[in-house]
Amino acid sequence: MGEAISDRDVVRALRPFVRATGPVLDALREVNLLGLRDRSLEASADRKVVDKLWDQLARVKVPGTAGWAAMDLDQRDEWWLNRVGRVVSLLAAIPGVGGALADRLPIQSSLGAAGQGLLLSALAGERGITTTEDRVRLIAHVLFQREVDGRAVDPDEDRRTAELTEELDRSTFKAIGRTIWKLARVLWSLEDELDKRPHGRFYHQALGALPVVGVVGDYLGERSGLRRVRKAAYEWFGAQ
Repeated sequence: MGEAISDRDVVRALRPFVRATGPVLDALREVNLLGLRDRSLEASADRKVVDKLWDQLARVKVPGTAGWAAMDLDQRDEWWLNRVGRVVSLLAAIPGVGGALADRLPIQSSLGAAGQGLLLSALAGERGITTTEDRVRLIAHVLFQREVDGRAVDPDEDRRTAELTEELDRSTFKAIGRTIWKLARVLWSLEDELDKRPHGRFYHQALGALPVVGVVGDYLGERSGLRRVRKAAYEWFGAQ
């Protein structure tokens, strides 16, 4: 049996994780796609077809559009849960094709935890919680039931953060996927703590233990876990 994981170990892993995820989520939230956020949504009969097409694009509810800017806090939270949640849940569920054997590896747990950490950073950002310390405290509380300080403990933190984000200058799906994989690897060092994070129901776990179809159970379980993460985050926000 390995040494117990200390609060210092948790903070050392989470600080570069947060510093890598926070700027990505903030940039995605604030990006103004082709000027669509500032475009008027008013319609009139004499508007040109091209203008009407741009108006329709502006109504799409993604970060950087007028449709996004018009959404309230609950709607944005739901967007992060459903849109981002689906992607990270699927990534976390893929090892489930191997059934119970894959469940014994840290890959699925760390990918699931990385997705939950991404969601928590997104929810925090929507509420103006942007400091590394506060986001570390939030993630440690929700995922690991720990109350930590959150301040820097590792002089090598800048280098570790830079390694996590080195591919993000290319805004491609592959670059983002590789970054998420790197974020998951950061959490491997907390393997003994990963079982504490919110999971799905017992029947999701039972289905996930089966070969091939286990991916379905694992996907549904990760989605259920994300909803529990959101609920726990709301409780934390209310207590601050």
